Amino acid sequence: MSPKTKNIEEAQRSGDFAIKPEADTPTLNTADWPLLLKNYDKLNVRTGHYTPIPSGCSPLRRELAEYVRYGVINLDKPANPSSHEVVAWVRRILRVEKTGHSGTLDPKVTGCLIVCIDRATRLVKSQQGAGKEYVCVLRLHDAIESEKKLAQTLETLTGALFQRPPLISAVKRQLRIRTIHESKLIEFDNDRHLAVFWVACEAGTYMRTMCVHMGLLLGVGGHMQELRRVRSGHMGEEDDIVTMHDVLDAQWMYDNTKDESYLRKVVRPLETLLTTYKRVVVKDSAVNAICYGAKLMIPGLLRYESGIEVNEEVVLMTTKGEAIALGIAQMTTAVMATCDHGVVAKIKRVIMERDTYPRRWGLGPKAQEKKKLIKDGKLDKFGRTTEETPEGWKKGYVDYNREDPAAPVAAAPVVAATPVPAAVKEEEKKRKAPESSDESDSGKKKEKKDKKIKKEKKDKKDKKEKKEKKSKKADSDSE
Repeated sequence: MSPKTKNIEEAQRSGDFAIKPEADTPTLNTADWPLLLKNYDKLNVRTGHYTPIPSGCSPLRRELAEYVRYGVINLDKPANPSSHEVVAWVRRILRVEKTGHSGTLDPKVTGCLIVCIDRATRLVKSQQGAGKEYVCVLRLHDAIESEKKLAQTLETLTGALFQRPPLISAVKRQLRIRTIHESKLIEFDNDRHLAVFWVACEAGTYMRTMCVHMGLLLGVGGHMQELRRVRSGHMGEEDDIVTMHDVLDAQWMYDNTKDESYLRKVVRPLETLLTTYKRVVVKDSAVNAICYGAKLMIPGLLRYESGIEVNEEVVLMTTKGEAIALGIAQMTTAVMATCDHGVVAKIKRVIMERDTYPRRWGLGPKAQEKKKLIKDGKLDKFGRTTEETPEGWKKGYVDYNREDPAAPVAAAPVVAATPVPAAVKEEEKKRKAPESSDESDSGKKKEKKDKKIKKEKKDKKDKKEKKEKKSKKADSDSE
């Protein structure tokens, strides 16, 4: 026996391998966890009991093809091509089915353009409505008194403004209200009549119109010389912005050297756009039901964020940090903590592909009983009650798909019918008779009217055909 083995034997005999109790339970440091899992331990816990399913994976560990399908690119749009052209080029370079963008930039404008790929295109609408930030170069048509006056003018144009789209515009030129949240003068050169300023504004604000308004307020006139978008929604210039060359080089590198690292750096998971939303963590067994459009109920809830209000937009996520859907909260945080049944959130937009997780609904005792009743013909094929439905089922089962999913209504008490005299019955019959005759008369009138309209249409058609024939005949005669 070697001395090393002897030492191990002695250590096993004499050593105390018990786990000693600690005063404090070590906590997880989730501050460094990526994307939607950041500060996961700070979420409120509804329950810790659920059955993990091996399907799905962390957004950063997806297979490359799936990673690209669920990806977004923070693209630095070059000047001259339109936004749609740029997006079409990205689609051709990456060889994907669909691409969309977070809000059109004019051809001459540069800066942040969020390009969504395949499944991420479902987030395009929410990103188009997000706030934007711009750096703009204003050319004034003459010198002004001082820089202070320009700063005051810029401050005046803060808050809700009336704007009409520029003369050359793809949309209808009607008056609209847009909000400027904040603005700041960066630089001013009175000799060259140029000013550079930064603006944080609502989506759909026309910077060209704002520059014209500034010129009018200063009394010298002005127009927009140059524009760059420095932030679109959650993503700005500092957040992994890439150029068209990066996209092309990354795809070339993967095709020729099979190196994924560059492509994974260029394309980011769609979850990066959702980190500002309040989170609701869903059990693995409820994920596929949500992908098919089901509402999230209390039994499927694991964790939830503080400060959720009713009708607030939330992101539904898995325990691995994948986004399932965008939902509209139907409960506040306080209600989620105390309630034992009901709808937590209804679905606004499903992001995850169906059947990514296995199907786990319809396996409970109530669902099995319902299937049996449908099979026996005691419920219709949609699970609704019929005449043959047992009373116990009618009283005990709550259908949450109904508009008013209240508790089953108790049967109304039976009241004995009071006898009605024959004379009263006769009088009622007489009253009802003229009503029915009036209804039949109105029905006949309607029929006559419809026939008349049809006849008029037919006559018009015949006249038109005759005219066309005459004109054709006249043309042939002239030839």
